[in-house]
Amino acid sequence: MSYYQKHVFFCTNQREDGQSCNDCGAKKLRDYTKQRCKELGIHSAGQVRINTAGCLDRCSEGPVLVIYPEETWYSYVDQEDIDEIINEHLLNDRPVDRLKI
Repeated sequence: MSYYQKHVFFCTNQREDGQSCNDCGAKKLRDYTKQRCKELGIHSAGQVRINTAGCLDRCSEGPVLVIYPEETWYSYVDQEDIDEIINEHLLNDRPVDRLKI
């Protein structure tokens, strides 16, 4: 069994040339996601872990995050999208098709 039930990686890369996830507020939304998961009591060993990743090499689709072990890739725009990912995918194991890439 994996140490975490779900492991979420947010690209927070900042490029000097071209679009990057951090230009789209990725760090802020990663911080929000981590805090929200703590509030919900799901951010711990055996549950959910929220991590920062370097470049995930999908800049043109960004900002992006990936959830393992399902290997589900998402692009998101705002806190409402993140809340939907938390509520549907992290809490209820239902991927959010409209945000998948």
